[in-house]
Amino acid sequence: MASVPSPSAQPDDSPGAYVGLAAGTAERRARERGWATVRALPPGMVITMEFQSGRINFEVDAGVVRRCWTG
Repeated sequence: MASVPSPSAQPDDSPGAYVGLAAGTAERRARERGWATVRALPPGMVITMEFQSGRINFEVDAGVVRRCWTG
């Protein structure tokens, strides 16, 4: 029987710290701080809302992070 994969750890980080940053800067910072998945999305994009530990999401408008959340 195959083993069950363990979820990625979630870094101790504040999503609010990314709001207002340029998208590229935010993505680099998130990866440096240990986020396994970094997802940049345009405003209003339809996405599934399943929680994925180790993922950080950026809503990016005009190249700037306007909103950020984990999972």
